[in-house]
Amino acid sequence: MYSLNSPHQQAPASPTQSRAKKNIVVHEQPKFDLESYLANYKGRTRLERLLLIGVCSSALGVEALKLAVREAKQGKDIKRYLEAQNHLETIGPDESEAQRDLSWMERTERQNQAESQRLEAELKGYKNNLIKESIRMGNEDLGRHYQAIGDLAKAFDAYSRMRQDVSMNKHIIDVSRHLIEVGIEQKNWIVVSSNVQKIKNSLSVSDEDKALQPYLCAAEGLARMDDGDYHSAAMQFLGADAGMGLSCNTIISPNDIAVYGGLCALATMDRNELQSKVLENSNFRTYLELEPHIRRAISFFVNSRYSACLSVLEAYRTDYCLDIHLQRHVDDIYQLVRSKSIVQYFIPFSCVTLDSLNQAFAAPGKTIDKELAAMITRKELDARIDTQNRLLTSVPSAPRSSLQSSTLKTVNEYEREARRRIQHMNIHGADLEIKATKRNGMGMGMGSSGGMDDFFDGGFGGGGGGGGGRELRSRDRGAA
Repeated sequence: MYSLNSPHQQAPASPTQSRAKKNIVVHEQPKFDLESYLANYKGRTRLERLLLIGVCSSALGVEALKLAVREAKQGKDIKRYLEAQNHLETIGPDESEAQRDLSWMERTERQNQAESQRLEAELKGYKNNLIKESIRMGNEDLGRHYQAIGDLAKAFDAYSRMRQDVSMNKHIIDVSRHLIEVGIEQKNWIVVSSNVQKIKNSLSVSDEDKALQPYLCAAEGLARMDDGDYHSAAMQFLGADAGMGLSCNTIISPNDIAVYGGLCALATMDRNELQSKVLENSNFRTYLELEPHIRRAISFFVNSRYSACLSVLEAYRTDYCLDIHLQRHVDDIYQLVRSKSIVQYFIPFSCVTLDSLNQAFAAPGKTIDKELAAMITRKELDARIDTQNRLLTSVPSAPRSSLQSSTLKTVNEYEREARRRIQHMNIHGADLEIKATKRNGMGMGMGSSGGMDDFFDGGFGGGGGGGGGRELRSRDRGAA
């Protein structure tokens, strides 16, 4: 039974809740249309995205939460319904959807419990009959049910149990896809990456398996991006074959491939790489056509129009702050692109006025002096700031000093390696190495010291050892 006083804190932790606790609120109106945006997705990701927009957007919050309440009532996840309804009750108490539907909650709870018991009983019967295919399908049905009602931990366990009853590669792929989708919703990226690899190991050359390639690139790209490895994420998204369509819309859309791949590439690749790996990539071009502003920003950067590139990205910052996967990376990615732009802008010159830099990169009425100082401190920018003359000057190169430093480094490495080898020789000569057990009458020359003898024969020859008049064992002595 549910009452009007049921606490909404009972809902499990989710990406929307964790972000809400960080007080990320976007006040600007995003450029996308909410209905068109949602049409790119299906399944539980629609509800998760609506909840995120409802919590974080002051412009679309009420509309998104109303749609989230309706979306939740079409499914079986009572906890997500409570989360959406409680947020809507806070920001839009006069909306009809803000009233808690206790009758729907009670009816859905009874149906969920009955379905859980039925599926558990069926699975138990399959196990008693020892029919592996039926057991596998029973676990799959149970996993789908638990995933639909929001019990992701039980869904993960049910899907994992399917693996012990698989009998062909298609079953391995099905199990891994289920686990990938649950892992993405749980933000368990280790599970996502491991199951992507399992699918890759099970793929054949059939057309059906080839169609999985964009799905695998998208899942692995999301895992890399969440880990902050933007270059690897970019390579995954850029490697997605064309023709994804709606085959991956339970986790990602083709538009997301263009945005994620384009931004990660901008943040980590130089101009030549952007030209060859992004703009001239025939497969990725089909995705860029869905998000022409990303292509425009990359073209501006390649053509050294850095201010125009940053302006395009800034115009879409609001949209990206409302993306379920991109939100917490927006500031980092934008900062990487901005720092690269400043460095590239400065490379052709030995001296640039701070006023010209402010005009190109600073917001109206502000300066980038502190930002330049921070970049120099982090060694991202090899320059000095002349505050008296308001100049940014490059540090003159010192080839002789660089050559001396490189030479000293090489000498130190050679000395360290020589000392290590001499120490190994002395240990060997003093009989302090670990000896292998004699087997079948073989001498020690055939034991573990053989590898050490090969090492010294190759490096120093068969010279004498340490103190005590002992000689280093060699392959010849062992044979004798």
